[in-house]
Order: sequence, then structure tokens, then C-alpha cells
Amino acid sequence: MLFHSSIRKELARSFGATLVVLVTVVMTMTLIRTLGEAGRGIFNPADVMIIMGYTVLSDMPTILSMCLFLAVLTVLTRMFRDSEMVIWFGSGRGLTSLIKPLFRFAWPILVVIAALSFLILPWAFSRIEDMRDRYEKRGDIARIEPGQFQESSNGERVFFIEKDTNGTQAGNNVFIAQHKNDKESITSARRGRVEITSSDKFLILENGQRLEKASHKPDLTVAVFRIYGAKVDADDQSARSFVPSRAKSTLDLLQNPTSAHLAEISWRAGLALAAVNFVVIGLATAGVNPRVGRTANLGFAFMAFIVYFNLLILGKTWVETGQVQLGAYLLVLHGGALSVALLWLAKRHNNWAFLRRHKLHEPKVSSKDSA
Repeated sequence: MLFHSSIRKELARSFGATLVVLVTVVMTMTLIRTLGEAGRGIFNPADVMIIMGYTVLSDMPTILSMCLFLAVLTVLTRMFRDSEMVIWFGSGRGLTSLIKPLFRFAWPILVVIAALSFLILPWAFSRIEDMRDRYEKRGDIARIEPGQFQESSNGERVFFIEKDTNGTQAGNNVFIAQHKNDKESITSARRGRVEITSSDKFLILENGQRLEKASHKPDLTVAVFRIYGAKVDADDQSARSFVPSRAKSTLDLLQNPTSAHLAEISWRAGLALAAVNFVVIGLATAGVNPRVGRTANLGFAFMAFIVYFNLLILGKTWVETGQVQLGAYLLVLHGGALSVALLWLAKRHNNWAFLRRHKLHEPKVSSKDSA
């Protein structure tokens, strides 16, 4: 029908505009957070944009669900405000007849949300964890930053280079503090460079001095050198020893149904089921009230969205701690939300009145009073 086609076109325009705005906001917030984490040494500063891309990709199921909900709510509210729904109702059609065109528009988005939740989301988290782990396992030379004190991977050394001349392969005014085998040493040199011998890396220092002291002895040894070599740790190429549940594939979670894995499954399934429920909730609650402002429905939309997704997070915690079973949680939350939305939609479609009509009883008059 022409009316259905016009609804889908307007939904597409509203969905696209909302998506652009929300993605821009999320990207800005993610960039600020990622820059802060890179500044604290959690990520490589050179990988900030890549980390931001993976993070935004992992947030896309939530963003798409919210865009779909807002698109349905705003388009139908405008139709009520401009009296287009009056024409629709006057033709003998009700609100339930809009379910078909809404889902004809929404089904590709729902498929994308499900694919993102079950397939892309764990892959994005896995890539983020790989980059975090690789940056934490970098060697001592890779940790050195000019003008900053950097700790080695095993925590035994602290490096400082005032200025480098060729990346991190050579530098001036080198300082190394080391604590190993109950010995503390401080080494300083005018210059330093990196040399690779076989598979080992050595830091060659020139024109400096070394102070060494044993923890159980008061003696202090001072040595002045022209050339001094110190072995540095290489990059750790081992695989990750721990893989969080959010970075595991859905198949791996199903094959090993622990409480943490079931909680992650409840979150991924909840993202897909919530998107379906939001279409019905948007249809059931759309409307206009001339006594309130135009932003009343948007305020309700944000409130409903926040409450629903907070229940998703809370339910994930309940499943992980064993307070509720996965099937019961999915049935109560998502099935309950769908039932309430369908009941409200039926109430509006059939114009039901839930308020009881109380009859007014006349007071009884006794014979004494009449006399």
C-alpha cells in the first residue's frame, strides 16, 4: 500500500538521522575515554583510532536498538499530531494493522543487531583484548619513551631517556634503576644504544657510572665505565593466558555453559530480543497529548530505554551469581515486556477502559426519619 510505503520511507529518514547523531556522540565519548586509557598506559597511543573503532562497533547493537525505537516513536507521534492517524482510523484500520509495515521496515535492522550481538561483538572485544595484552607484554626497549620514567615488564627496572635520536634505538642521558636478587643498582650514562646479538637485545651505555648496593650490606660500590652492556627483555610473544567471556565466541560459550558464560549469553540474546520489543513498545506508546510538550514522548523513550537496558545489566549479574536461571530470566524480562506492550496495544486498539465505574447509591431513609 502507498500508506505503508510512506511510513517506511519516513521511518528510514528518521532512523538514519538518529543513527548519525548517536554514532557521532558515542564516537566522541569513546575517543575521550580511549585517549585517557592510552595516557595511563593501558593501550598503545598509536592504536587509539583502531581501539575506538572496535569499541564503537561493539556498541552498535545498543545504538541501533535505540535508533529503531526513537524512529518508530517519533514517526507515529508525528502522525498523531498531524491528524494522519485520524484518517487511518477513519478507514476502518487500527493500531494493530501497523505492526506489519513496522516490522517490514525493521526486520533488516533486527537481523543486523542479532548478527552484531552473537558474532561481531565477541570478535571486536577479542581484538581489543589482543591489542591490550600485546601492549602489556611489550619488551623493555619498546616501553622506553623520551622524557618519561618507564617500568620494565617484570617490574625489576625503571628506565629513563632524556632524548632519543633514532626512535628508541639510541638516546642521550640514560638512567636505569634496578632491583634484583637483593641488590639495588643505579646506572647512568651520557649515551645509550641498542644492539642485537643472536636473539638477545643489549643496551650499550657509554661514558657513565654504576652504583650498586646489597640490601644486607652497608657497602656501596661505585664503578665508572666507558662502555657498559646490559641485557634487556624482548617482547613476549606468548598467547593470552586469560580470555574474558565477552571475548569468546557464542559457540564456545554454549559448549561450556558456566555461570559466567550463561550470563554473557543472556546479554547477547537480550540485545536482540530487546530490539524486537522496542518496536512493539514504540507502537503501543506512540501518541500526542496537547496538554504536555512535544518532548514528553522522547522523555518517556529515554526513560524506558534506560530502565530496560539497566535490567539487562542487572539480569546478567543475577545469572552470573546464580540467583536466577537463564531461561527464567529471558522469559520473565523479555516475555514480560512483550506481554505488557501487547496488552497496552490491545487496550488502545480496542479502546478498553480499565477504570471501574462506581455506581452512586442513594442513602436509605428509615421509617423514623420519614415520620
